[in-house]
Amino acid sequence: MIKELETLRQWVKESDNIVFFGGAGVSTESGIPDFRSVDGLYHQQYDYPPETILSHTFYRKKTEEFYRFYRAKMLALDAKPNAAHEKLAQWEREGKLRAVVTQNIDGLHQAAGSRTVYELHGSVHRNYCEHCHALYDAAYIRDSEGVPVCEKCGGPVKPDVVLYEEGLDTATMRGAVQAISHADVLIIGGTSLTVYPAAGLIDYYEGHKLVLVNKSVTPMDSRADLLVQGSIGEIFSRL
Repeated sequence: MIKELETLRQWVKESDNIVFFGGAGVSTESGIPDFRSVDGLYHQQYDYPPETILSHTFYRKKTEEFYRFYRAKMLALDAKPNAAHEKLAQWEREGKLRAVVTQNIDGLHQAAGSRTVYELHGSVHRNYCEHCHALYDAAYIRDSEGVPVCEKCGGPVKPDVVLYEEGLDTATMRGAVQAISHADVLIIGGTSLTVYPAAGLIDYYEGHKLVLVNKSVTPMDSRADLLVQGSIGEIFSRL
């Protein structure tokens, strides 16, 4: 891995147009479980599968049960940014990184100091009344009981996260596509690259410095110009 790290260091040093595209693996080292690993949420037992609970249909039909799961498993408000989050924020401050595109909803990139972040699946830190559109933070959801309701009009408060059966935000996707398509170096880390439409964003990259940083193999490994396998936090701490 020494040779791969040296190549990546050199590419980072020479570039002022890096884009990072990350998934759940970026946050697991901050103590947030992913969905598809052996210890992830998909392999735990509930009355309903997590992918069913986190669907638009379930949210509408069994809202209170949705929130019991959501508060217990999706609100990791004590989690702290790790070395990967910190390094990406540093690169942005140094004028090297243009954007972070993330599938995560935990807000850890912003907590580390990143400013240009395209959150494909939304954020637990944004919540809104479905009637009057008043905004609420994550603590409001955490501290409420049953179905959280708006203090202003009494309407139901919904997390601004993309549930199964819901489409991605058009403006967010547009920004992510533009950033990736214009990137000099595209670093992809901590994602299985199997969840669409997010995984399809790799197709917009037109450069020749595609870097994949993952613990395990992905369907896109053969397309990488540089493959670095290992813990993303450890790897980024060495850059």
